[in-house]
Amino acid sequence: MNLSKSSNPTFSEKIFEKALTRNEEGGVMSFNGAVNKSIILFLLVLLSGIATWKLTIVGNSAASYLAIGGAIGAFILAIVTSFKPDKSAILAPMYALCEGLFLGAISAIFNEAYNGIVMQAIIATVCVVAVVFLCYRAGILKATPTFTKVLVFATLGIGVFYLISILLRFAGIDLSVFSLGWLGIIIQLVIVGVAALNLVLDFNQIDTGVEMQSPKFMEWYCAFGLMVTIVWIYIEILRLLAVLSRRN
Repeated sequence: MNLSKSSNPTFSEKIFEKALTRNEEGGVMSFNGAVNKSIILFLLVLLSGIATWKLTIVGNSAASYLAIGGAIGAFILAIVTSFKPDKSAILAPMYALCEGLFLGAISAIFNEAYNGIVMQAIIATVCVVAVVFLCYRAGILKATPTFTKVLVFATLGIGVFYLISILLRFAGIDLSVFSLGWLGIIIQLVIVGVAALNLVLDFNQIDTGVEMQSPKFMEWYCAFGLMVTIVWIYIEILRLLAVLSRRN
C-alpha cells in the first residue's frame, strides 16, 4: 500500500516501509495509541516550557542558554528520530523536552510584549487541532490527491517565502508579516490555515500506517511527527496574534 505524500518530512513513505521490515513483539500500532502518545509529548513540551518561561520572566541569563540549547537539541533529535524511528520511544520525549525549552523562552518574550497572547495562542492551537481532528474523523476533511498536492506546494511556498524574507533582511529589507500591515495579517492567516490543514495529511499517514500494520514503536514516531506540525501551528498562531495586537 502506498502512502500519500505529506509535506511533513517526518512522514515519508520510506520510513513506514522500512518499519515494516522490523519485527516488534509489542504488536502493531493503532490510531488511538499515536494520539495518546501525542498528548504525552504535548505535556512534556508544556513542562519544560514552563521552566524557561519562569527563568525568562525573572531575567535569569540561564534562560537564553537553555532556549538556544533546546532549539539545537530539538533540531538534532528531529533528524536522528527521522533516521531511527525504532528508537522514537526514547527520542520523541527528548525532542519534546528540548522543544519546550525553546518555546518557553520565546513565549515569555512574546507575552512580555503582548500581555496574555501566549495563553490565547495555546488555547487556539488546542482548538485548531481538535477541530481538524474531528473534521478528519467525520470525513469532512480528506487527504485526496488534489488536496494533498495543493497543500504540499502551499507548504513549500511558505518555506520559500520565509527563506526570501531572511535573505532580504540581511540586505536591510524587511519583508516580514510585521511590516506589511493588513497584507501581513492576510498572509499570516493563510500560513496558519496551511499549517492547520497539514494535520489532515498527518492523520491520514497515521491511518495508513495502521492499515499497513506498522510496528508498535511507530506510535511514538507518529506522535513525534504530529508534534512537529503542532509546534509549527502554535508558532504561527503566536505570530498572527502578535501582528493583530500591533494593529490595535
